[in-house]
Amino acid sequence: MNINVYTESTPNPATMKFIVNKLLINGSADYATKESAEKSPFAKELYKFSFVNGVFFASNFVTITKTDDSDWADVEPIMKEFVKGAVESELKIQLEEQSEETNFEGSETEVKIQQILHDYVRPAVEQDGGAISYRSFNEGVVTVELRGSCSGCPSSTITLKAGIENLLKRMVPEVTEVVSEAL
Repeated sequence: MNINVYTESTPNPATMKFIVNKLLINGSADYATKESAEKSPFAKELYKFSFVNGVFFASNFVTITKTDDSDWADVEPIMKEFVKGAVESELKIQLEEQSEETNFEGSETEVKIQQILHDYVRPAVEQDGGAISYRSFNEGVVTVELRGSCSGCPSSTITLKAGIENLLKRMVPEVTEVVSEAL
């Protein structure tokens, strides 16, 4: 199979999405630090580049966060070539497969919240190179975790409040607020 890699900018200027024409992972995997990449041969190789500051995988893309002192104009062609080679040589993303189950647990309201996040929010967030995870629901407050390009993105607060919070309040009347768990 001939691997094609194309890039897409994300709302986070430090983050670029490298999309390939092949499924890389079911679910997602976040390697926000060099240390966390020890269990991922692919992420470990990416961190060998001095300008790589974050790595996140989901479905058919890898989101790479660069250091502030580097410029996408310089590093994008290098990363495209690397991602293409890594995918072609089937470099593993995770040493042991972790399956992301969609068995939602909790009260009827919690299951409804998780279903909405999974069906409506996750695809939109993934399009911007990020991921969202449900953490908890307590006294009207939904806590989520934002990863990938969403982590540290200037517009993630707007996404969280204007987008996700409004959607959940409309579809689940019990929800009064959505907050993000700090990483």
